[in-house]
Amino acid sequence: MTPGAARAQAESREGIYLQNQILQLRQEMELMRRAAPVAPPVAAPSRGGAPVAGGELIGPLLDRVSALEDEVRRQRGLAEQAEFRNRTLQQQLEKLQGDVEYRFNQIEGRGGAAPAGRAGGGQPGALTPSTTAAPATPAVPAAPAGQPSAPGPRTPEVALREGQAALGRRDFAASEAAAREVLAARAPTRAQDAGILLGDSLMGKRDFQNAALAYDDAYRRSRASGRAPEAMLGLANAFNGFGAKRESCQTLDDLRTQFPRLPASLADRVGQARQRAGCR
Repeated sequence: MTPGAARAQAESREGIYLQNQILQLRQEMELMRRAAPVAPPVAAPSRGGAPVAGGELIGPLLDRVSALEDEVRRQRGLAEQAEFRNRTLQQQLEKLQGDVEYRFNQIEGRGGAAPAGRAGGGQPGALTPSTTAAPATPAVPAAPAGQPSAPGPRTPEVALREGQAALGRRDFAASEAAAREVLAARAPTRAQDAGILLGDSLMGKRDFQNAALAYDDAYRRSRASGRAPEAMLGLANAFNGFGAKRESCQTLDDLRTQFPRLPASLADRVGQARQRAGCR
């Protein structure tokens, strides 16, 4: 993972943690508002002996909510900047890889043509590459009789297929392990699929906050891919899972704006998610 990607991932996680804190503060304020009509005008004396009014607590809480919202906006800006830098570095890396492969192919082509020319113009009876005795290949020791050979590491495709099968039979531990295996292998073409599988597995374990982080990472890996809407839908469901209904509805609104033409099956799931979150 490049430094830009690591920074974007860290800032995205910090933004979600700040949203969780904002949600908790909102819940505390709502409880205080509900208790205000039945509570006495002046609360019991504090440890220092001075009475504390209920209204004096709401003011600092409002200030904390405002400060956290400003911090969330700042973190989002930093995450977008880091993502832009990451895209630039990735494009430069892809161009460098293409140049290296092109030059390597040229060198390999020249190296293969030279021995053939020398073989055609050599002295009679000289050994050519085709007549030179090949060096002996060391024998590979066979597995002892009665013992199965050790299986090789599974490819990301096999891990994802087996992880999806485990998810289908509600073996969330196995599906989570398969997703993390693919992410650890750093297979760029399968990272988003693994992120969505990880989010689905954590949702099955009712670990909603970590599921939100997994879906958010999967969405940010490729915002224009065919599975990006699934990642956003998973993020909205995870928000709703730990009570952040406002953030869930905002994510679903963004999903509708960015992807106005969804497949029928996915559009039905989005509609059901809006109903569960109580979105307008």
